[in-house]
Amino acid sequence: MVSRRDFVSRAAWIAAVSATPGLFARDLAKTPRTTEGPFYPDKLPLDTDNDLLIITDGVTPALGEITHLTGRVLGIDGAPMRNCLVEIWQCDQQGAYLHSGTTNAEKRDRNFQGYGRFLTDPEGRYYFRTIKPVAYPGRTPHIHFAVNRDKERLLTTQLFVKDDPGNARDGIYKSLGDQQAAVTADFAAIKDSKIGELAASFEIIVGHTPEEPDTRGPGRGAPPRPR
Repeated sequence: MVSRRDFVSRAAWIAAVSATPGLFARDLAKTPRTTEGPFYPDKLPLDTDNDLLIITDGVTPALGEITHLTGRVLGIDGAPMRNCLVEIWQCDQQGAYLHSGTTNAEKRDRNFQGYGRFLTDPEGRYYFRTIKPVAYPGRTPHIHFAVNRDKERLLTTQLFVKDDPGNARDGIYKSLGDQQAAVTADFAAIKDSKIGELAASFEIIVGHTPEEPDTRGPGRGAPPRPR
């Protein structure tokens, strides 16, 4: 177990060491957009903070491999974007989402928050404590991301696990072609962690205007949701 004080201090440390030094002189390639999928929570939990392992003041942590997920939100000019609301949602260790239509609902881990959000700091940094994503029927492991600013959706995407064997069979991942590396992270063991924690970093490059509506399928280019 990690105390709240330790959690806050570790969040600050990991966010600091994960920041990429320097900015690029040229425009950066935008992070590719993917479908939102059908399991964005149809009812947000009461606890929506960035620690998905502990709900409110609970003492029992969620099942799964503890992962410290960090990164920055940058504009295509390389400038950090502060005050962006970064949302993540994912299935629990049993493959169940925080959604009324999820599979395995009867086995859902009630200690896993399933959804979290974080407002980026002046350097564009964000931080989540969650679990390493797992597969569920039909999909390779992934974490859903949405980036919002001033109540406008700037990007909807997914983060995948480097070298997961399911990636080669996943339709969404395969459709990204040469953009796969931009949404793939190494979930690496943290040296000297006594409880087997992992760390992953995901740098997100967005435009400064809302993403364009996309009529190719449900969830694509979805309008911003009420906050």
